[in-house]
Amino acid sequence: MKRVAVIAGIVGFGIGALAGASAFFAWPMLGHGGAVAPPNHPQFSEVQWPFPTDEWGKGKAFRCEAADCGVEVSLYVRAKIGFCNCQTGVSDDAELDRLSDFGLMGEKPAVLGPGRQINVAWMKGRSRAYAVAGPYRAPNSALSVAFNDRCDAVVATAVVDHDHPGTIEPSVIEFLNSKVIVHWAEVTLGL
Repeated sequence: MKRVAVIAGIVGFGIGALAGASAFFAWPMLGHGGAVAPPNHPQFSEVQWPFPTDEWGKGKAFRCEAADCGVEVSLYVRAKIGFCNCQTGVSDDAELDRLSDFGLMGEKPAVLGPGRQINVAWMKGRSRAYAVAGPYRAPNSALSVAFNDRCDAVVATAVVDHDHPGTIEPSVIEFLNSKVIVHWAEVTLGL
């Protein structure tokens, strides 16, 4: 009888530990799925550049709160002078991947689908959605956008707190076309 009680206790403890571990690791993922409505009036505010300086220098960082964008969005924009393909620009996904700033996040994200052509002011480029996950963090996604003027590229990375980055893409492209970013690009690219 004692042996049955010990076995039942061990099994009960194991089931409880398994349920606790499942709840612990699933908790950050709750609320990240489902449909996300695109924002009506996105409001991006400039914040301090959060990354250490590297070979491309500091860029511009912006944040759009969930109340304004439907979900919290962190947007990082910087120039890569002389780094773009001078002949074709940002014309395919391979060039976009090469220019993307995912090194800032410390991980290589997974592609969610093919990229698409975009326009920012007079410049042409591409946009592509990615999933970003790590073993000790909640999953999120990113949108990489790169566009160029001759051999110079502007690279933008939008990190969103859900798994549907395509819903925020129109707002990001609209903001990249704003006077704030276009003027910054003209000054930074020396135009």
